[in-house]
Amino acid sequence: MSASNLLVELFVEELPPKALKKLGESFAQVLSDSLKSQGLTSAESLVTAFASPRRLAVHVSSVVSKGADQAVQQKLMPVNVGLDASGQPTPALLKRLSALGGGPEAVASLKRALDGKAEALFFDSIKTGATLAEGLQKALDEALAKLPIPKVMSYQLEQGQGADFQPGWTSVHFVRPAHGLVALHGDQVVPVGVLGLVSGRETHGHRFEAKFDPIVLEHADSYAEQLAQDGAVIASFDERRADIVRQLKAAATKAGHDLHPIEDDALLDEVTGLVERPNVVTGRFDSAFLEVPQECLILTMKANQKYFPLLDASGKLSNQFLIVSNISPDDTSAVIGGNERVVRPRLADAQFFFNQDRKKTLDSRVDGLAKVVYHGKLGTQGERVERVRAIAKSLADSLGQGLVGTQARLEVDVAARLAKVDLLTDMVGEFPELQGIMGGYYARNDGLGDTVARAIEDHYKPRFAGDELPRDLVGVVVALADKLETLVGLFGIGQLPTGDKDPFALRRHALGVIRMLIERDLPLELEPTLRKAAAVFGGKITDATSALSDFIYDRLAGSLREQGYSAQEVDAVLALRPQRLTDIAQRLAAVRAFAVLSEAASLAAANKRVGNILKKSEDAVQAKVDTALLKEPAEAALYEALTSAGSKASQAFDQGDYTASLQALAVLKNPVDAFFDNVMVNAEDAALRANRLGLLASLHQAMNRVADLSRLAA
Repeated sequence: MSASNLLVELFVEELPPKALKKLGESFAQVLSDSLKSQGLTSAESLVTAFASPRRLAVHVSSVVSKGADQAVQQKLMPVNVGLDASGQPTPALLKRLSALGGGPEAVASLKRALDGKAEALFFDSIKTGATLAEGLQKALDEALAKLPIPKVMSYQLEQGQGADFQPGWTSVHFVRPAHGLVALHGDQVVPVGVLGLVSGRETHGHRFEAKFDPIVLEHADSYAEQLAQDGAVIASFDERRADIVRQLKAAATKAGHDLHPIEDDALLDEVTGLVERPNVVTGRFDSAFLEVPQECLILTMKANQKYFPLLDASGKLSNQFLIVSNISPDDTSAVIGGNERVVRPRLADAQFFFNQDRKKTLDSRVDGLAKVVYHGKLGTQGERVERVRAIAKSLADSLGQGLVGTQARLEVDVAARLAKVDLLTDMVGEFPELQGIMGGYYARNDGLGDTVARAIEDHYKPRFAGDELPRDLVGVVVALADKLETLVGLFGIGQLPTGDKDPFALRRHALGVIRMLIERDLPLELEPTLRKAAAVFGGKITDATSALSDFIYDRLAGSLREQGYSAQEVDAVLALRPQRLTDIAQRLAAVRAFAVLSEAASLAAANKRVGNILKKSEDAVQAKVDTALLKEPAEAALYEALTSAGSKASQAFDQGDYTASLQALAVLKNPVDAFFDNVMVNAEDAALRANRLGLLASLHQAMNRVADLSRLAA
């Protein structure tokens, strides 16, 4: 079995740029995994993926021409089914053997072995290893079938195989029409075919700048080099991306020492998927356009033209931008001039929208929200705004005058009333991504002040993981009200996320609520806050506070684990469903400090045992103790220790010192151990039994104020 490196390339029309990276990775991974599963590669084989706008390719090292034969043992059937009373093969056994290529002579070589409780017959055979042509054909079929294609195209084949083939009548379904297939094992073509194509060694380079067309590949290992030298194509997605980054930095430095291109990984990936050999040049636009909010200009340049705007050191937009061109002429003036001409009307549109929008105040547009449907079961945006206002007022009331004074309450109400109005503006109609941002600009234009403007701009925050929170308390209250209205409303009509589907981004909204409550240290209790928000909807929804609360705690648990807390620590704290999320960090710290104490494991186990005893009690147990019924020395000692330690723990708990509260309970280890060693809880005397259960209930209550310590038990 000879081993050589393998190169497979599928040459196609321009692939969707936003999907190119995933398409290339999937093609390489699935194809190489399939070859490996067929024994055609080794553990040392290296896989290199290539993806450019017009090709998906993979290079796999150390691929053998034929896989090794493998010994295979197959279960046939139970012995009593395959052999009759005299030990002769039954027709069922002979039929099964025939299907596997064996005859009656194979019966004597069958093996017997226990399979569960019954004895079964097993057939040993040799599976011939796959040839590379067979294995690669299977791998190619799998790779194409599993491609994460965003949208499938249908097209008709112009050429194909077989006597029945008719040009233009055979349809193929694929991401883009395919025009070439290369399969080289070393310098030899591997005969395979897909999508009406037969493998060869010819490919194509850059549409306009290739030195030769077609390019005849000499060897699997010469692929990238030949494409680069003869085809003017950087085949590797990662290398092309890195080259763009390098050129962007160099061009920005040349344009101005304090300038830098905007950072946008998604745009960088998309542009990498648009060009085969990048060439970065610098364009300019009229500085008069800089009077338009820079977010508008940046968005139109990125979204519509795929340009990289240049910012100065303070993050302010300059009137220069970088173009990633797919051609490299000696004179780039035509490329630059063409792009400058194209971008001007885009910027002019943004300027027009901005000027038109400012002719009407936000307040004058409010009534228009009543004509915009928010959700079929939840009414219009106008109704939604009124609910957000009511929830914001409830939050302000709960926070109190000390945090949200009279002026701040007025600003909260104004911001809540106007937060969604920019949805009716021309600018947001053209660029929905600017909602909130444009509302802030228009609020300043209307003279509403920076606080209201910031609150309108910030009320969608945090928009994504790691995003900043609203900048001041007015913005936090409005953002919190907006997210609560969304969560409570959609849960109330049964629109819960399922699996990986979350069309209303409720998981993100829940994390936003969690972050604002915790990071802004808001003294709000979760479930009462949710119930107050639900009341605002009247009869439109069912109160789903319990389900929504579970959902929020589940998101919180995941977030805490990502922050480095153990599952045990998180479970112990969240099992008590602490209503003030601002307490959780201190509780977790207390649990972590308690867990390292030498007494912790024993007390956690005892706590779990106590909980189980109380659950099994047929009668309701009250945490009350009659000292006159403490007959055994061990139970009297436990009561005395619990009274002393419990008082200290309770005092520390009330002061918010959760670490001291838990550590005060460490002295209970020996009294608790002695109690379980020497005291019969389920005494025959009903009064004694009830008193001992009451003592355990008091112990359980004292131990589980900060966290459920039983969750720390191994």
